[in-house]
Amino acid sequence: MDGSTTPTDGVTAPSFSEGSRRRFTPPHLRCTPDDVSDSLVIGDKTFTSRLFVGTGKYKSPAETAAALRASGAEVVTVAVRRVNLSETGEGSMMKILADGKYTILPNTAGCSTAAEAVRTARLARELTESDLVKLEVIADDKTLFPDNEATLEATRLLVKDGFIVLPYCGDDPIMCRKLVDAGAAAVMPLAAPIGSGLGIRNPTNILIIREQTKVPVIVDAGVGTASDAAIAMELGCDGVLMNTAIAGAKEPVLMAEAMREAVSAGRKAFVAGRIPRKLYASASSPLTGLIGS
Repeated sequence: MDGSTTPTDGVTAPSFSEGSRRRFTPPHLRCTPDDVSDSLVIGDKTFTSRLFVGTGKYKSPAETAAALRASGAEVVTVAVRRVNLSETGEGSMMKILADGKYTILPNTAGCSTAAEAVRTARLARELTESDLVKLEVIADDKTLFPDNEATLEATRLLVKDGFIVLPYCGDDPIMCRKLVDAGAAAVMPLAAPIGSGLGIRNPTNILIIREQTKVPVIVDAGVGTASDAAIAMELGCDGVLMNTAIAGAKEPVLMAEAMREAVSAGRKAFVAGRIPRKLYASASSPLTGLIGS
């Protein structure tokens, strides 16, 4: 991938101008337009879609299935402690996901200690026969902010146990670096509190995390609408995970389609490289050789 921040006049947001690209972008983030169609690799798994979706809060199994199809997502996350992964009857979540189109990403939502999360992940592996796990260790029931220290501890234990660990964490560059050092296959920093729909509150931290991290960065939590997803991708993130933004929309299936297009557009814009922001106008056409001059 290829993106950078461009120092300007102090009143601008990050930009990805061609002139500054090579100077400010680490080698692992550089890419060409051919990379727009590249695959996302996490551990030993390869995916085409960069949109990950959840399965909660839908009105019915039929709406869930329709929204998943419209999203184009290949990775679907399921809460191990809230969904019976062994239930495969009509209308069950596992029945919806049983057609082979989806990679199930079990998550440890509802866990508040490292030990609890590790037990839940091991149970999920028994039921799904997959080493993939989205690690969540929640520190506060009101904000649902993660317990970063417990998450780090659980990451070390699960990696040692052969898991492909995708930890949900705060938008803290230092913690993300520690998680990668512990063996995380990707990091999933929050954009804003879970379900808040506030969008990316701290793009600077997300930029730093992306710049310093050689594993995929997937923004998780806080996305509210399609523009939020596009911004995450324009910042250079490798993917976006969301649930409430789709399931809580007035028209979830239509929103799922919008999110699919937003993630794709944001990725393409990042690879293409935006023009720098400027305080004053810059003519689109040459000023020399004007007719009548």
